[in-house]
Amino acid sequence: MTDLATWFELGGVAAGAGGLGYAKNRAPRVYWSLVGLPIAWGRFTWSYGSTMDVCGLTVQPSGFRAFMTRNVARREVRPVPPKVRRVRPTSTGLRVSLRLPAGLEPADVAASSERLRHAFGMHSVTVRETKPGYIELRMTGYDVLNRVRMPRKAIPRDLIVPVAMRDDGTVFERDYRKVPHALTLGANQSGKSMYQRNLIKGLARLPVGLVGIDCKRGVEQSRYAPRLSALATDRASAGDLIDALVTEMEDRFDLLALHGVSDLWELPAKVRPVPLVVLIDEVAELFLVMSKKDEPARDHTVMELVRLGQMARAVGIYLEACGQRFGSDLGKGATALRAQLTGRVVHRVNDKQTAEMGLGDVAPDAVVSVTGIRADRPGVAVAGDASGYWSRIRTPETSPAQAAAVCREFAHLTPDLPFLAPFRPVLRTKPQPARPLTNPQPVSP
Repeated sequence: MTDLATWFELGGVAAGAGGLGYAKNRAPRVYWSLVGLPIAWGRFTWSYGSTMDVCGLTVQPSGFRAFMTRNVARREVRPVPPKVRRVRPTSTGLRVSLRLPAGLEPADVAASSERLRHAFGMHSVTVRETKPGYIELRMTGYDVLNRVRMPRKAIPRDLIVPVAMRDDGTVFERDYRKVPHALTLGANQSGKSMYQRNLIKGLARLPVGLVGIDCKRGVEQSRYAPRLSALATDRASAGDLIDALVTEMEDRFDLLALHGVSDLWELPAKVRPVPLVVLIDEVAELFLVMSKKDEPARDHTVMELVRLGQMARAVGIYLEACGQRFGSDLGKGATALRAQLTGRVVHRVNDKQTAEMGLGDVAPDAVVSVTGIRADRPGVAVAGDASGYWSRIRTPETSPAQAAAVCREFAHLTPDLPFLAPFRPVLRTKPQPARPLTNPQPVSP
């Protein structure tokens, strides 16, 4: 009987170990909550002081504190690390709030983030400044980007579209009120189209007008036609559509002047025009021409696009440009347009120069991270903006059929805009099987 009980105990231990191993690979959030979190919290608490000391993140205490330590506490005066204010567990890692002592700045801690990651046994450590003198260590216990699952609370709202997950476990959101225009770059099979599908899938649920420019004969955006207010499928129609948008922009500025305001959102709701998001697929096609006779039309289209980038934010027209490569080598106006595209998302690229085109002028430190993206991880990208802040993100896998289904579901939200009527896409219908003109009659023998 004793042997049987022993075998049951061993079987239970083996089953428990197997279950934890399965959870670690297939359900990392569960494994982190049950096993990883207690171990990581204990390791952090036990080794915090010594780790910060060997990483050079300690400073000499103030004169008063040194006097009290030497004469009251009767202890040796030692350098002090940042003071831990709060440790908060999350479903993906730990959030630690620190109070920086005099002599340390957030950049000092950020420079040692890789050493802290290894010392605390975490998958990644990022540093964010919360307010002057305070920072937050965002530590993740496992690879959040390995299998992306957006939280249920991440839903589109108020021109804010959740698009991807950051490597620190937070949601990357495309906020058009804060970052009106953006540029997305990436090589073939890098996940660039998947990023755009997630963006369209979120925008389709909002009361906005979607304008598509797809000079590849509409092969990418034509499936979203039920939710598009306009679609241009070649360079000529794209030029006419951009001219119509510029005219609409000028009319909206007249409306702002009439009401004595300087922003679309200051207008009364009854007279406020609907916001427009212009989705440009393969923006380089607007710059490339085959002969010199096409250059005047190209230059006019590009300059009008630059005007939209410079002024359209105030009237609720936002640009979302996408392409494989973008820079001054495209021709006149390319650099001026890129300067207006504040948000940058760069996927895996074929050369370092493309990464520098996308992020070199806003977040130079992120260029090295872009060149390290592996080819077997489509959807991974580096997102940055003019503030210099950047993060590694990954979009969840979304098929074209899923995005098209959402566009059909919310087709009733497509606004009726008369100035875009000539560019309204024609909805395709499935061909019906041909019916015979007469019913066949059996032939009698």
